[in-house]
Amino acid sequence: MKKTAFVTGANKGIGFEIVKQLSEAGWKVILGARSAERGEAAVSELTSKGLDVEFVQVDMESLESIEQAANTIQQNYPDLKLLINNAGMPGAFSRSFTDTKEENLRNAFEVNFFGTFRLNQRLFPLIKNNEGTIINVSTDMASLDHMQNAESTLNAFDYNSSKTANNAMTLSMAYEVRNSGAQVFAVTPGFTTTDLNGNAAGGKSKEAAAAIIVGYAIDGKRHNGEFLDEKGIYAW
Repeated sequence: MKKTAFVTGANKGIGFEIVKQLSEAGWKVILGARSAERGEAAVSELTSKGLDVEFVQVDMESLESIEQAANTIQQNYPDLKLLINNAGMPGAFSRSFTDTKEENLRNAFEVNFFGTFRLNQRLFPLIKNNEGTIINVSTDMASLDHMQNAESTLNAFDYNSSKTANNAMTLSMAYEVRNSGAQVFAVTPGFTTTDLNGNAAGGKSKEAAAAIIVGYAIDGKRHNGEFLDEKGIYAW
């Protein structure tokens, strides 16, 4: 019997590649996207290749949309084994704390923290019951250790801090399932050239980034409470 996964922010970029690679590995994958039109188009592209992919609309800025998506998952896919919270937004990728505008900070938190929190909280019981896995996709720049010790980094306080808060959520969830068969952990794929950063040059490909996340998702090892990059454990 196929295992079922739900991936958010998956109509393009790393999310789309995660769906594709999980499907190719034999999973049934629910592709989550804000735009029904783009989400359905992405599903059509993948199903035309014989992959087992279905669409559930979810707008991470809308509580109503998140509740509706969670209800659909609970009713139609009660065997959900894997949730990958890939959906994210950059705020304004401010270049410094001084340049950060509260509006952009709030926008980044709305998706990267509050939206993800809402979806996690509603699907957490299902994942726990199914002894499944939740992966919160993170970034190197969410690491306080990295921010303190890196020789240079993008000091985008709006985006970075929203992901640091997401990391704190990861650890809180992981603590709650530490004595169970379920697990929650964070993965940073590292600098990747995507729409999120304006397709900045020099990053790894979306396919390579997705492979890092999918690799940890299906390696059969216990990663509960870990923050992982392509080399292994990454400092919080």
